[in-house]
Amino acid sequence: MADATVNSAASPRPARSLRWQIGGLLFASTVINYLDRQTLSNLAPYLKQDYGWTNTDYANLVITFRIAYSLGQTLCGRLMDRVGTRRGLTLSVIWYSTVSILTSLANGFYSFATFRFLLGAGESANWPAATKAVSEWFPKRERGLATAFYDSGSSVGGTIAPYLIVPIYLYWGWRPAFIIPGLLGFVWLIFWRRLYHPPETHPRISDEERETILKDKRESEPEKSVPRPRWGQLLKLPQTWGAIAAKALTDPVWFFIADWFPIYLVAKGIKLESGLVAIWVPFVAAGLGNFFGGWMTGHLIKRGWPLGLARKAIVVFGGFGVLLLIPTILTTNLFFIALLFGMATFAYASFSTIANTLPSDLYTSESVASVAGMSGTAAGIGTIIAFKLIGYFSDARAEYATQAFDPIVVVAGLVPFVGMIMVLLLVRNTRATEQGLVRRI
Repeated sequence: MADATVNSAASPRPARSLRWQIGGLLFASTVINYLDRQTLSNLAPYLKQDYGWTNTDYANLVITFRIAYSLGQTLCGRLMDRVGTRRGLTLSVIWYSTVSILTSLANGFYSFATFRFLLGAGESANWPAATKAVSEWFPKRERGLATAFYDSGSSVGGTIAPYLIVPIYLYWGWRPAFIIPGLLGFVWLIFWRRLYHPPETHPRISDEERETILKDKRESEPEKSVPRPRWGQLLKLPQTWGAIAAKALTDPVWFFIADWFPIYLVAKGIKLESGLVAIWVPFVAAGLGNFFGGWMTGHLIKRGWPLGLARKAIVVFGGFGVLLLIPTILTTNLFFIALLFGMATFAYASFSTIANTLPSDLYTSESVASVAGMSGTAAGIGTIIAFKLIGYFSDARAEYATQAFDPIVVVAGLVPFVGMIMVLLLVRNTRATEQGLVRRI
């Protein structure tokens, strides 16, 4: 009896809603991830003048990040499935935080390109790791909202970035603007290492919360147990290609907005100082769209909608909503540009929430990060191609002044619509569902 009392006293007190505390850490990681990567885009108009870069030069700098980020997503996704979420994300944050700080040593195009490549390699693990963590910790009815929560960190990070980075630049120069965001990652690691463990072995999880998570896992697992599929096996499944299309045909549009919006506003004849208030609008709208997509799909499931139909309803909303980018070619008014970009990114982010949720809906824990990584790699390749074309055509059309970006914006509005169609066609129950290779949706 005395031993039981001692053990009870020594046991950590169960934390309330532990899975949402972990969701909060994933959100914070994404915020810091985006602060680090957005530093260059917020400083781009100033660095272009300081170093004499063209839009093509800037595009090439961003592409070096994307090359590493794209390759890293697939490799890091597989790594996460092998070493686990806790250790994998720890290594990732140490890497990219260190690189962000070291970027302050850059002194020209090639050194910036080197540091951007290294940053992309480190940051590529965030989304596969977060997707895997959601699949480990959240029941399916909450996965959409949990995904929206961590994914909204990109919007929050993008919203905060200009108000943090630009003032640092104006007061102290561009080098401290890379150092300060990099330091935040090491602060985050203290909390991550203390809090994150799998639900099966977590010392602070309540019995009720553990049973909620594990019961959903048991119900969601395929009836037939199969070995972890290889990449080749996964790529033969239409569901994998549906998940890939969901990311590859939406993310490049978001990265165009995130990395090019300040330059786009300047091309529209808007001074960056007066347009600063508009830069955060797409990011705030995207954050709201993340939560709308996650909440609405969970609401539909609670009302009895099948999982697949609830997810696809949000995909359709997003595919049509991003078309609102196209009317921006008709105006140079800052208010209307910000409004249309805001509505389009709200719709995009709703779609994106489902794109990030699909791997955890469709695959078991052994394959989730691998498929999420493949999707991220495809999105990265699409972004690289898009950025190369954006740099070329925006320079070639410079004589058109405020209309230089018009064809680019039209294409950006149409591509997610194509992604919507592919998701509707490819994400479905097939023979692979009966074979246990994918979950029923």
